[in-house]
Amino acid sequence: MKPLLPWLALGAAVLTTLPALAAENLNGNDQWVLRFGGATVHPDSNPGHLAGMKAKVDSSTRPSIDLEYLLTPNWGIDVLGALPFRHEVRLNGSKAATTKQLPPTVGVNYHFVPTSQVSPFLGLGINYTHFYDSKGKGILDGAHVKLDDSWGVAARAGVDFKLNDRWLLTADVRWIRIRTDVKVGGTKVGNAHIDPMVYGFSAGYRF
Repeated sequence: MKPLLPWLALGAAVLTTLPALAAENLNGNDQWVLRFGGATVHPDSNPGHLAGMKAKVDSSTRPSIDLEYLLTPNWGIDVLGALPFRHEVRLNGSKAATTKQLPPTVGVNYHFVPTSQVSPFLGLGINYTHFYDSKGKGILDGAHVKLDDSWGVAARAGVDFKLNDRWLLTADVRWIRIRTDVKVGGTKVGNAHIDPMVYGFSAGYRF
């Protein structure tokens, strides 16, 4: 928990400024941006050891959706969702398990030049990852495998490419802190530091 404290403090400081920012709102005009696209979750290449064996979690790509509410031209709050990601878990290079996860993420974004055709932004938020349908495969075939859910900080960087007043394209990358206890047969065999980079590309509509 201690490594999270500086990030949580920063997030709390940002959130406390939002009421003041809302006072500069857009008067209800074009405050929403809805984005549809795809996201690739690319876990850390070295998530640690499980049961004394080197672990690896494969990448996964799924359709994604992002809804952002603009408090001002510069500040926005967004929610990221996606279809369930499916990952293979390998131990010492051998297939050991599969799991699915849902990673809803809420964040605050700052758009540096919102009136420009090319508008970069940075964001900071909180992620909740729910693991489910975990199954032993290969060397753990038939074993009961469980990955605990995770809360963590999410950082984001991206750029909007405006096509016109309504439509835009968005490319972004997120780093998400995901740490999960892994249990096999009810016994903890380690803690996986998945900590993925999430690469996204989407088309958006402002309304």
